[in-house]
Amino acid sequence: MPDDQSTREIRVNTSPAYTVTIGPGLLKDCGRRLRDIMPPCRMAVVTDSAVAPLYLDTARQGLEAAGFAVCSHVFSAGEGSKHFKTLSEILEFLASEHLTRSDCVAALGGGVVGDMAGFAAACYLRGIRYVQLPTTLLAAVDSSVGGKTAIDLEAGKNLAGAFLQPAAVLCDTECLKTLPPDVFADGAAEAVKTGVLCDESLFALFEDGALKADPAEVIARCVTYKAGVVERDEKEQGERKLLNLGHTVGHAIEKCSGYTIPHGHAVAAGLAIISRSAEALGMTEEPIARRICACLTALGLPVSTEFPPDLLKEAALADKKRAGDSITLVIPKKIGRCTLETVPVDSLLFTIRAGWRT
Repeated sequence: MPDDQSTREIRVNTSPAYTVTIGPGLLKDCGRRLRDIMPPCRMAVVTDSAVAPLYLDTARQGLEAAGFAVCSHVFSAGEGSKHFKTLSEILEFLASEHLTRSDCVAALGGGVVGDMAGFAAACYLRGIRYVQLPTTLLAAVDSSVGGKTAIDLEAGKNLAGAFLQPAAVLCDTECLKTLPPDVFADGAAEAVKTGVLCDESLFALFEDGALKADPAEVIARCVTYKAGVVERDEKEQGERKLLNLGHTVGHAIEKCSGYTIPHGHAVAAGLAIISRSAEALGMTEEPIARRICACLTALGLPVSTEFPPDLLKEAALADKKRAGDSITLVIPKKIGRCTLETVPVDSLLFTIRAGWRT
């Protein structure tokens, strides 16, 4: 049970199962909370150059106070670090610190840190434990939960990775207060995506401004939805593919920009494009594009891209959701209902054009 009414706990019943804890002050208390699920061990905190000055000392003190022996590795912040060189450096660090299979890696940061630390934990000694300590909204509502870890290749985003569920997720909502507006908005895109997938009541929270007024409630709702999907389809064989709503075009936008456009902003534009396309092609059950775009715009997110449809189509062909001459798209039918549609690669340009606008 949570310690107080301001803290929420969500159980993710994968194999192994773990708990996502959401609330204020969790980073200071991280050692005590982690000690409840594992004996004090050597804890390698992996973070980036943006997060380290803000939260590394807090995490270290919390862990050491509970008896953990802490070492830390810091890499350059940004999507540009999500490649093999950074992964190799983390693995060499873990080896130099003589971590064993009884030890643990802590991912302290946003989505890139979670991916890098999680993938390193999955590779090192053929797999050791790791925990997620998300510090961004994007990591809190999405990437810290579900066990997907990956790095980017020259050919495209997230093309090398592994599934490894964390031993725990501690989401300190106090960290959200230090996020720049554009970084907060980046996470808002994944939250809105979840609202479109989930139901009207969650989507309405974004329309009503609840994301900024009560982020803990929105995070808990998003995590609860994702946990259910992951429990039913842990390795993304079916239903979990729905979580890629907006991502096929979004990843293409990221690639076309040389990864200078942040993930959430690209996903927002991808979500807007696929929503307009589905509506224009008569695939929706009710008008939704205007509502989705209005919600994204109110949160400071883009609903279009300057990259032309033919360029987006070529970039999307490297997407991991492609299989031979077809690609699986997530089509929003209405708020709260989306479907997976496998379409020929040859029709992808037509689909993007139907929803593209500058």
